[in-house]
Amino acid sequence: MPLNLEQLATFIHVADLGSFTAAADKVGLTQPAVSLQIKLLEQRLGVRLVERIGRRAQPTTAGLDLLSYARRMTQESIAAEEAMIPHRDGAAGRVRIGSGATASIHLLPLAIARAMKRMPGLEITVRIGNADDILRDLESNLLDLAVAALPAHGRPFEIEPFYEEEMLAVAHKDSDMPSQGPDAAFLCDKPLLLYEGGNTRRCIDDWMRAAGLQAKPTMEFGSVEAIKELVAAGLGWSILPELALKRNRADFLTTSSVRPKLTRQLGMIVRRDKLLTRGLRTIMQCLRNFQS
Repeated sequence: MPLNLEQLATFIHVADLGSFTAAADKVGLTQPAVSLQIKLLEQRLGVRLVERIGRRAQPTTAGLDLLSYARRMTQESIAAEEAMIPHRDGAAGRVRIGSGATASIHLLPLAIARAMKRMPGLEITVRIGNADDILRDLESNLLDLAVAALPAHGRPFEIEPFYEEEMLAVAHKDSDMPSQGPDAAFLCDKPLLLYEGGNTRRCIDDWMRAAGLQAKPTMEFGSVEAIKELVAAGLGWSILPELALKRNRADFLTTSSVRPKLTRQLGMIVRRDKLLTRGLRTIMQCLRNFQS
């Protein structure tokens, strides 16, 4: 068993003050209680730690050797308690977020900035990946929070939709964008540049299937920014989240709603058994208030 820190602290007081009675006054115990603590410590270590020289209590040779260790151990104990104060008061903490590229670029920065303003001691890390990998890491507790396009499935998860956005048709600025917006048939006749997978791609494919069509993209990418650049270069059309187009290449792109309207939902996902620390609650609240 580890050494008893209370006994070590009492031993230090006896050694420093040279008196069991003075040590008792110092720690708010009776003199017999202090004597018992020293006795228990001596029994634990199997050596005599304190001897009486006249009316003064002094550490033995073994006691002198123990004294330096005892001081370091009690100091480290005090330091450990002090290190916990910001966590106990909710002023510090860590939140590990997993997200897709679009949300991490266009949504998370503002939410993180607001959270850091409320909790300057909060440490936030963001891992970018596809939804399947993010949810796997969330289930393994390698992440505290996932921000992903819905739907998301998994028995361990608590899922909260928090942001709905429109999916927009996007083309080079000189393209013949229909005034009322393109439908699935119109877009299927164009060279399409689409996501290579994930919930956002499934959302587009379901929209196409509802019109009895199947998207056959010319190229597929895992990066919305890459798709935007290629569309801006006039290499094709795409359907992208409105969030990714808020800071679009206005000089090179034209956008429009599609017919019928297409939207996707982003959700916050946590484990059901996850301890919602103040830091985690704060970042989740900032995500809920993203549009305000």
